[in-house]
Amino acid sequence: MSVSALVVHLSLFTCHWLLVMIGSLRGKLVYKKPDHIIVETCGVGYHIHVPLNVLSTLPEEGNDVFLHIYTHVREDTLQLYGFTSEDEKKIFLTLLGITGIGPKMALNILSGISHNDLLHAIETEDVVMLCRVPGLGKKTAHRLILELKEKLPSARETKDRLFEDTLSALVNLGYKKSVAQESLGKAYKKGYKDIEKLLKESLKYLTGDVSEKD
Repeated sequence: MSVSALVVHLSLFTCHWLLVMIGSLRGKLVYKKPDHIIVETCGVGYHIHVPLNVLSTLPEEGNDVFLHIYTHVREDTLQLYGFTSEDEKKIFLTLLGITGIGPKMALNILSGISHNDLLHAIETEDVVMLCRVPGLGKKTAHRLILELKEKLPSARETKDRLFEDTLSALVNLGYKKSVAQESLGKAYKKGYKDIEKLLKESLKYLTGDVSEKD
């Protein structure tokens, strides 16, 4: 192998392992389509697959975003998958551990049902709800319930952890616990499932930047 070829080989090897190490990305959303987005950071645009429910929560192109990233590596491909919360990412990884479910199907499941509804369906063994996901049949639904029931947290556990973590952050910012709980409760009713967005919405109530009608 020539010196130049060796340098190229080592560069590709280094680039490969740098990508494998990506756990999250913060940057400018420069492209947003139903099948993927592109986030630019440090002059590099990253092609990222996201569930449809995540896509609907992202800002307009040109705004900054933060995503938890899973890097899927195979011999012939390297793909990035993005999520707005660590819980969504963990559920995605858990789905990948099920026989017959790859990244495409796992993404399809999270696109067809919210992660809280998925947890509830698994917890209550609701095959009908799971089968509403396009491409997910009864056989796979039963396998999901069988293999995930003991692996995934309950919907209530997920809510309690998110609520408590956000409340702790508000208290650390200097707000009284009782006041923080009231504002956090109002923000949570709006359906925010990500601690960063829930915290921002709670702060709006605490600072008076949102009316009771909102």
